Amino acid sequence: MERFTVTYRICADNETQAKQRAENIALEQTVEIPRDIVPSGYIEDVILGQVENISFEQDGQYLATISYSPDSTADELPQLLNVIFGNSSMQKGIKVIDLALGPEMEKRFTGARYGIAGMRQLTNKTNGGLIAAVIKPQGSNSETLAEIAHQCALAGADIIKDDHGLTNQHMAPFEKRCDKVTQAVQKANRETGGNTLYFPNIAGHSKDLMPYAKFAQEAGAGGILFMPGLFGFDFINRLTRIPEFNLPIMSHPTFLGPYVLSETCGFSYGMMFGTLQRLAGADISIFPNVGGRFGFSETECLSIVDACRNTKGPGCPIMPSPGGGMSKERAKDMKNMYNDDVVYLLGGSLLRYKDRIGEGIKDMRKALYGYSRNEW
Repeated sequence: MERFTVTYRICADNETQAKQRAENIALEQTVEIPRDIVPSGYIEDVILGQVENISFEQDGQYLATISYSPDSTADELPQLLNVIFGNSSMQKGIKVIDLALGPEMEKRFTGARYGIAGMRQLTNKTNGGLIAAVIKPQGSNSETLAEIAHQCALAGADIIKDDHGLTNQHMAPFEKRCDKVTQAVQKANRETGGNTLYFPNIAGHSKDLMPYAKFAQEAGAGGILFMPGLFGFDFINRLTRIPEFNLPIMSHPTFLGPYVLSETCGFSYGMMFGTLQRLAGADISIFPNVGGRFGFSETECLSIVDACRNTKGPGCPIMPSPGGGMSKERAKDMKNMYNDDVVYLLGGSLLRYKDRIGEGIKDMRKALYGYSRNEW
């Protein structure tokens, strides 16, 4: 059975030290016992991680590729993540930068249901970037949020999503909000002949997640928003394995920052906001845009985009979604940077339009492509 491989960036003074650290990772991530007492036979030959390659990257840093057996993971995403970086995530100077599943694991983890091609079909948008409006702020009631969504849908937003801070608070409880916003978006679609999709935020107590996802589908929502940093990547993967559940999934990056911000620990930006999202089955991955309030660099953002869209990742390519600081003034630069297979996320900049919020959608589309919804 072909093994899968993980590439780590290891801090070490020399190659000998790097190799020793890699051997320790291989032990830690599988058998978690000293090397001299690893049982011979199946455990040593198959289960134990195997260091496949060590290479110099730059002073003080080496790349180590370690292979693991699919037998160590079953078909469980949490256990796969545990093998990739469980205990070793608590050691300094180790960063996960790449994952190659191999044929066997690709059968077990098939990725997104829709991806780029499917999202274009669902939105009836064959080219150009998609525009997603965020309904907010927290504290608004369901009727206010529904009216914002209605205006954005009338103006031609491709996607309307809940702000990730909208959960099940009394001001706009989930079921009431989901129902009212869904109806508002559907009403706008009937009025315009458009195909705007609404993505409610699936959050609250863990026991409520599956009932809320099912409620969203039954209410007629066009997709769901989910926060794997708070509730786990496995819930996304569970939904993709349920044939009766057919909504696309947008992943929000909240709580995931500490996994990537260290230069020497955690995950690379592309791994966290690209590869792992695809592995779980997300169709759209939100990440903080360059030049916004979060400080991601252009290089880091482009690494996320590549991990989302390249053909070598888990499952089909998915849509990256830069957000935070997106505005019509930055539209041209963003189009040049991200090209077409992208979801532009508009939040606070839209609220500046107040009761003319739909004009913000039209202005953004015109800034990106030279036409508004009406002209398109």
